[in-house]
Amino acid sequence: MLEGINNVFKIPDLRRKILFTAFMLVIYRFGSFIPIPGIDANALREFLGSAESAGGTLFGMFDLFVGGNLERASVFALGIMPYITTSIVIQLLGGVLPYFEKLKKEGAEGQKKITQITRYGTVVVAAFNAIGITMFLQQGIEGAVTNPGPVFVFTSVLTMVTGVMFIMWLGEQITERGIGNGISLIIFAGIIARYPAGFWNMFQMIRVGAMSIFLALLVILIMIAVTASVVLITESLRKIPVQYAKRIVGRKIYGGQSTHIPLKVNSAGVIPIIFAQSIIMFPRTIATFFPDSQFMNSMVRFLSPGEFLYTLLYVGLIVFFAYFYTAMVMNPVEMAENMKKYGGFIPGRKPGKKTSDYINNVLIRITLPGAIFFAFVAVLPEFMQKWANLPFYFGGTGLIIIVGVALDTLQQIESHLVMRHYEGFMRKGKLRGRRG
Repeated sequence: MLEGINNVFKIPDLRRKILFTAFMLVIYRFGSFIPIPGIDANALREFLGSAESAGGTLFGMFDLFVGGNLERASVFALGIMPYITTSIVIQLLGGVLPYFEKLKKEGAEGQKKITQITRYGTVVVAAFNAIGITMFLQQGIEGAVTNPGPVFVFTSVLTMVTGVMFIMWLGEQITERGIGNGISLIIFAGIIARYPAGFWNMFQMIRVGAMSIFLALLVILIMIAVTASVVLITESLRKIPVQYAKRIVGRKIYGGQSTHIPLKVNSAGVIPIIFAQSIIMFPRTIATFFPDSQFMNSMVRFLSPGEFLYTLLYVGLIVFFAYFYTAMVMNPVEMAENMKKYGGFIPGRKPGKKTSDYINNVLIRITLPGAIFFAFVAVLPEFMQKWANLPFYFGGTGLIIIVGVALDTLQQIESHLVMRHYEGFMRKGKLRGRRG
């Protein structure tokens, strides 16, 4: 591992890519501390920091993804979330609308059109988000806006939308000229930026006696074990063997080789947790607008993190969306047709419907343990905060994103090393990313 890290900086092109990526991420972090004019960040921080108002609302989850930018009322308050939302919607539309399905099959040209539509959609979604947040700041949080009015709304919306476009540009620059996926790395940087302050708070708790050293060591061991388990499940595959028959085309013989279809245990990634969080937190978010309603207060109490009903619904929604999203992105019928077209078959299965049914059954079986494991990771933060009084958010969506992005980036770096005849990070086996 250490030798692999040393080899990274021996390759000028790779070294340049890594330094460029680091520079872009530093620019992003600097922008995270430039405030939007006319907003009292202290009032906003007090609102988002209170357990009663934001601990289990969409505001709190949104602020986690944007790395605390919303809490600081920075020009990057919306983060890259409008782009992520638009990308997910377009990806889902690809399995519903023929136009998007056609674009996906057109190769590079189709991908270019999808990227352009995503950019336009991002601006629209960012404008709606900015208008909603600005109006809420004016009317929902007392003292958050110093000079409310149309001028404040216009300048704030313009600033936030411009911030989203600039972040999107930073992400594209990292993807083209740096290393790794730029958008993913920006989310990664925002989430991981919270950990140093969290560990420092934990150290302070140990120093004043609020947490014992034994408990702190146990918590760190649990963190390492859970992170290793997330890596294991993220990398887990179910390989379905495929045999290709020999074909004679002209004077050449094609086929005859054996290969496999790699089906991931967690094909849906972090999407099921995001969808489940959004749905279960929506009632709590609405309830913040009706603080005097007894019905709303009762609903908030039952849907609070740690309550039995909340945990049951949360786990159930994660499992449901894991199957739903896997069905959207994995098409066994299309996979079977492609195999049949090129003379491929699964040993012991007839081409066509029998093959697609077999692939579908395998997907159903392997998705369940992956969904249950990530449901456990999703509820882990509430357990850690209640049991160990952990002063920061560990687990859940953030941990899965961190592991996935780190694996993807390391896999790209290792590809550069191997291509230039250097040893990779692993002496045995090959490092795989989420798409590796």
